[in-house]
Amino acid sequence: MLIGPNAKLFVYVIARDFGFAPNPFFGSCTLATCKPGIRKGANAGDWILGVAGRKLGKSIHRKCILLMKVSEKMSFESYWNDPRYTIKKACRNGSQLKMLGDNIYHIDADGEWIQEDSHHSNPDGTTNLVNLDRDTGKCDQVLISDYFFYFGEQAIAVDLQAINYTPGVGFKRIVLNSSPAGKALIENVHAQNKNNLNCVISDPCQFLDSHQRVDQGTGKIFK
Repeated sequence: MLIGPNAKLFVYVIARDFGFAPNPFFGSCTLATCKPGIRKGANAGDWILGVAGRKLGKSIHRKCILLMKVSEKMSFESYWNDPRYTIKKACRNGSQLKMLGDNIYHIDADGEWIQEDSHHSNPDGTTNLVNLDRDTGKCDQVLISDYFFYFGEQAIAVDLQAINYTPGVGFKRIVLNSSPAGKALIENVHAQNKNNLNCVISDPCQFLDSHQRVDQGTGKIFK
């Protein structure tokens, strides 16, 4: 079933699109960092729509970069230990895809968080405490999808006005059972792109800068 009877749609702005959050590589799309409210509130069967922020360029501003159906939800520790997602562990001296690995958090023997050297670490690879707190402090959950459309820099137009969404800070939660427009949006994207299901249709908007890192507190990008 494409849309379940209790499904919700979470809509948010993707301000930075490196391929880290969301991470559409290696056959699954994962949201393992950033957006703690969505990671906490969404469950299996819910949908997530990510639209391009202003800084990603006028040509795709407010267009759909990502539409994914949540297949699984698990803790960071479970994600780290699951052999299916070992391939998503970050490797900063690896390929671009490995540099952007989002499987970066686990807990040591003393119950303390470990942040692996990653896109969310400091430039020297040490723990970025701001990013660690934002990623783990409010929500110990990772969303995983095996049913997604990732458009990247070829983001597509969707009818945001019909679902009364104005891009900004935070996210919008829509109960699809009472939103014909929300259902129609998902059905239209699916119908027009079903041949590209679970594919990276185009590179992330900032994929060429995959070596860079970000501080969520300041928004600063480190080369």
